Amino acid sequence: MEPIRNMQKYVVFKLDNEEYGIDILRVKEIKEMMNITRVPKAAHFVRGVINLRGEVIPIVDLRKKFNLPAGEDTENTRIVIVTIEDITVGLVIDSSSEVLEISRELIEEAPSSVGTIDQGNISGIGKVNNRLIILLDVAKILSNTAL
Repeated sequence: MEPIRNMQKYVVFKLDNEEYGIDILRVKEIKEMMNITRVPKAAHFVRGVINLRGEVIPIVDLRKKFNLPAGEDTENTRIVIVTIEDITVGLVIDSSSEVLEISRELIEEAPSSVGTIDQGNISGIGKVNNRLIILLDVAKILSNTAL
């Protein structure tokens, strides 16, 4: 009998000098920053939409969504394309760093107050060596987002 895998893979990225992770199974691809078309009267955290191989995808600025200080786009800025069921959305991040495998035993529940981020958007805190990685629940982020 094969042992049960107790590891989960996350795409780890930076946002305002903190590290965040998204379950790799939710990530469709990571794109370099591209031209984003603004959408009138969209929520303040929605930058607009992009055309990705014929599919129009809304783009959410995670800094604005999480009420973090505004940042300038750089050559490291990326758009993480995520999918939940039939919803595809791009998330603007400061930089993408790596894919990490984190043991479930090293993931703790998020404390009741985690800065300016709504705890409902966080699935846990991963402890890897001396790093703390805020693990985001993409399904909750998208369900809390009026696009």
